[in-house]
Amino acid sequence: MRSIPSIEQLRQRPKLLALEPTYGRAAIVDALRAEAAALRAEPADGQAPDDVVNAIERAAIVRLTSECAPSLRRVINATGVIVHTNLGRAPLARAAGARVAELSAGYTNLEYDLNAGARGRRDIHAERLLCRLTGAEAAVVVNNNAAATLLVLAALAIGREVIISRGELVEIGGGFRVPDVLAQSGAVLREVGTTNRTRAADYAAAISDRTALMLRVHPSNFRIEGFTERPSLTELIDVGRRFNLPVVEDAGSGYLSGSLEMRDTAFRDEPVIAESIAAGAGAVMFSGDKLLGGPQSGVIVGQEALLARIRMHPLMRALRVDKMTYAALEATLEEYAAGRAQSTVPVAAMIAMPLDAIERRARVLATTLNTMGIRASVVDGESTIGGGSAPGSTLPTKLVAIEHSSAQQTERWLRERDVPIIARIDNDRVVLDLRTVDPDDDRILAAAFQSA
Repeated sequence: MRSIPSIEQLRQRPKLLALEPTYGRAAIVDALRAEAAALRAEPADGQAPDDVVNAIERAAIVRLTSECAPSLRRVINATGVIVHTNLGRAPLARAAGARVAELSAGYTNLEYDLNAGARGRRDIHAERLLCRLTGAEAAVVVNNNAAATLLVLAALAIGREVIISRGELVEIGGGFRVPDVLAQSGAVLREVGTTNRTRAADYAAAISDRTALMLRVHPSNFRIEGFTERPSLTELIDVGRRFNLPVVEDAGSGYLSGSLEMRDTAFRDEPVIAESIAAGAGAVMFSGDKLLGGPQSGVIVGQEALLARIRMHPLMRALRVDKMTYAALEATLEEYAAGRAQSTVPVAAMIAMPLDAIERRARVLATTLNTMGIRASVVDGESTIGGGSAPGSTLPTKLVAIEHSSAQQTERWLRERDVPIIARIDNDRVVLDLRTVDPDDDRILAAAFQSA
């Protein structure tokens, strides 16, 4: 143990000095102390002094790399799930990423009125574009769709009844349930109908002087088929007009009118935001990071009178979003307003990607892998929308199937790359779906296998 130099002598070694700009002196000293202490606790007999010093240096560098690495990392999504909740849902358009980079590094007019030269309001940002794209009179943005629903109910129905169909008392990701969100808002749940069949007359029969509104919730992560019945939004709005009650819709996925190419029946049950507004919904809530393809956010659009009450509620301050969310959302909405979202917003582009384009890329990758001695082939498969959008719907795709003695070992090996590659296992083979891979990242996939 006398061969262990002082921590300061170890810190002065060239490799460790070179790491100071990256990790800082304090982190390097802590790592050296920890590794020196570990070596004293379990000494290795017969080690030469140079071997001891080199062992401490190597272990300290490994410790630094592990402990100081960011926990949030970029990954390549080769699963074929387009809106992958575990992988951050929607990847942003390049324009949105650029806008965030531009505005996040400096000051902005987040709550400053440039015309008046005085304090302004942050809830006006993105409103003009949202109203233009949905036909709504007003709009506000909060941090996710559950927050949007909570805020709407708290502002419009606290202490009063909200009528909802039993078939719409859904559970969303993470175990959050609509009845629980409704209870937290202070509103009182009034269930009508049955799990599989509810009629407009059921809502009308439940209305009393305690009723604040009728809530329609889109079942975004499941589908009930068979002996079912559900009133249309128009039917509910007709009931609401008879009793002078607003109808509020939790539309979930954020499907703007004409925003995505309709492929087969993938979106046949998805509520179109502009159509809900045109039908007369008082307020419509939806996610910003699902089919819309923007940042995590909850968007509320609807009638000015209702939105004014929502803006003034105390929860609005707790649930508001920051300048980076507004920057990314506005940039994403601009792509839709300009009519180019289908090629520039990744979620829309992935959904619209032609099968033959995926097949061409898959064959190039499979050929490259085979030249490396890795058995790969192109097979038919299916991509999914994911993220609680268009449940049960799939898009045809082409998969690169990798043959190996252990699919689990290959899948784990891909996850351990410098840029982790997230694949899936199908029929005991690892398969890569390039629909959800940026074409610019195809080379990263190929390069990853060169070290296999």
